Amino acid sequence: MTAENLSNKLFAQGICAGSLEVRLARSKDEVEAAQALRYRVFYEEMGATPNREMELVRRDFDRFDEFCDHLLVLDHALPEGPDRVVGTYRLYRRSIADQNGGFYSSSEYDISALINQPGEILELGRSCVQKSYRNRATMTLLWRGNAAYVSHYQIRLMFGCASFPGADPESHALPLAYLYHYQLAPQKIRPIALPDLYVNMNTIPKADIDQRKALREIPPLIKGYLRLGGFIGDGGVIDQQWDSVDVSIVVKTDLVTQKYREKLK
Repeated sequence: MTAENLSNKLFAQGICAGSLEVRLARSKDEVEAAQALRYRVFYEEMGATPNREMELVRRDFDRFDEFCDHLLVLDHALPEGPDRVVGTYRLYRRSIADQNGGFYSSSEYDISALINQPGEILELGRSCVQKSYRNRATMTLLWRGNAAYVSHYQIRLMFGCASFPGADPESHALPLAYLYHYQLAPQKIRPIALPDLYVNMNTIPKADIDQRKALREIPPLIKGYLRLGGFIGDGGVIDQQWDSVDVSIVVKTDLVTQKYREKLK
């Protein structure tokens, strides 16, 4: 099924909140609008380093984009055009990844424990929202779209990488240790950072962790995954291009669909 046909089936009645609508990208132009939003957020706002080709076209892209579905939030109160795309998530299913060289996350993590799980799994990535739209309404709409997608494909597990801004692990020692001691994924679904990239998260004893302070230092996206019952993989990864320390996230989708089931009716 093509992305356009899937989008028509999943979002035939529209999932809307006021002037905002969530659906899948239906054209190359809409995918490029999502990439342009990613560039503005990741490179211009957050300080990641683009390669020359990205800089010339002012879009964030990689080889996975052509195989993924791109979930969009559009604001229909804005003039028609690429600026209507104010939020995006990139969705990459196992059944597609197996035919196209695997998952993005495998460049940083050993995800064999996830690959060995039965059924469909989904990699989430490139999540971003335009700064003026970073509020509960927009994020709820994105997750309603994710929940519809998960339900349609009967996806059992979602996973991906999320980041702490700044590539110095020592500056994130407290929240990383908190995640290791309190949120580590069960071994049967636990991603592990690749040996040559592995950053030890267990640098502070559990008894010495100030949990409230640690939670305050965890980025909002990671907190959102934790609220859905998400887990963290073993080991951080320094990403110099993105000026970040990455962690691996795993979420059982029954927790997501349960949270948003009533909102999807």
